[in-house]
Amino acid sequence: MFELRLAERQMILFDLDGTLVDSASDLYRAMNMSLNALQLPLVTETQVRNWVGKGTSIFCHSVLEHLTGQVDAAQHHLLLETFLKIYNADPCVLTQPFDGIIEFLQWAKADGKMLICVTNKPEQPARSIVEALGMNQYFADVIGGDRFEERKPHPKQLLYCAEYYELDKTDILMVGDSVNDVEAARRAGIDCIVVSYGYNHGENIRDCQPQMVVDNLKELLV
Repeated sequence: MFELRLAERQMILFDLDGTLVDSASDLYRAMNMSLNALQLPLVTETQVRNWVGKGTSIFCHSVLEHLTGQVDAAQHHLLLETFLKIYNADPCVLTQPFDGIIEFLQWAKADGKMLICVTNKPEQPARSIVEALGMNQYFADVIGGDRFEERKPHPKQLLYCAEYYELDKTDILMVGDSVNDVEAARRAGIDCIVVSYGYNHGENIRDCQPQMVVDNLKELLV
C-alpha cells in the first residue's frame, strides 16, 4: 500500500509539460508553423495532444508517420530541427499552469520543501516557460533534457537531485503525467504520483500502474 507521506517529503520533483503546464496549444502552433515551412499538410490540436508526452523526437516521428505513412530519417531530422527552432524562440504564447498548480506550489514552498522541475524539454525553453508564468520563484532548479546525456525514462536527472542535495530517496516525491515519469522514478527508487489530465502519448496513464493518480494536486492539501 502506497503512503504519500507528503508532510515528511523534503523534496518534490515536477515534470513540466502535462503536469505543471498545459503547453499543447503552443506545441500545436509551432508544429503547424514547422509543417507549413516544410510544405507539409497541417495537423489538429487534438492530434497533437495525443502525440506529445514522450519527447520532441517521438512527437515529430508521430506527426510524419501520420502524414506520410512512413518516416524518412532525413525528413524527420529536418522537421525536428525546424520545430525546435520555431518552438524554442517563443514557447509561452498560450501555455498556462493547470488548475491547482500554483496553489500547490505556494503550499509546498511555504512548507519549506525543495522544489525542482525535471523535464525532457530542452532547458532554455523550459526556463523561459517557468519564468514567463512567474513560477521560477518556487523552483530551486529547472533541469532540462539536454543537461545530461540521458533523459527520462532514464533515472539520471532524478538521481542527480538526490545526490546533489544529499537527500535520502525516501524524502523525495516525483510528480508527473507520463510513463516516462513513472519509469524514471521506478528506476531511481523514488516514489511517484501522477496527474490524470496530462500527456501520455494518447495512452491511459493507469496502464503503467503508477503508485497514485490524482485529478488535481489541490486534492492533496485537504
